[in-house]
Amino acid sequence: MAMIEQFSVRTEWTGNRGTGTSNYRAYGREHVISAAGKSAEIPGASAPVFRGDAARYNPEELLVAAASACHMLSFLHVCADAGIAVTAYHDEASCTVRVHRDGSGEVERIVLHPVVELTDETRRPELDALHHRAHELCFIARSLACPVEFEL
Repeated sequence: MAMIEQFSVRTEWTGNRGTGTSNYRAYGREHVISAAGKSAEIPGASAPVFRGDAARYNPEELLVAAASACHMLSFLHVCADAGIAVTAYHDEASCTVRVHRDGSGEVERIVLHPVVELTDETRRPELDALHHRAHELCFIARSLACPVEFEL
């Protein structure tokens, strides 16, 4: 039987500049994402190309971050199960977004670039298969309509 978990966040728009959404240029795209019991809020906005604040996280970056973090956590899990000691991991992940003339769009693909350090370099040849297994386990990658790929 499958286990069901629920995760909740609060997204609060903070970009009302006095007249709300009276016109497209009248309001800010700023918002704050929070969750009960968390130590920090996430400052959000739309991407600058959509009139947002470059200093804040945009939904596209948060989607890429979720895919990257989920893959990393799944990868660390499968490495631990395989007896491979990972000592460092980082990823320079990105996504490609297609924007249509009507303002709609979609994330076309997410690409992860994980870099892994091991205590035993003789185990490195096993990492490709472990990345594939991590991808199969990743909740986020399994839930997205766009492909999540990784380049080693």
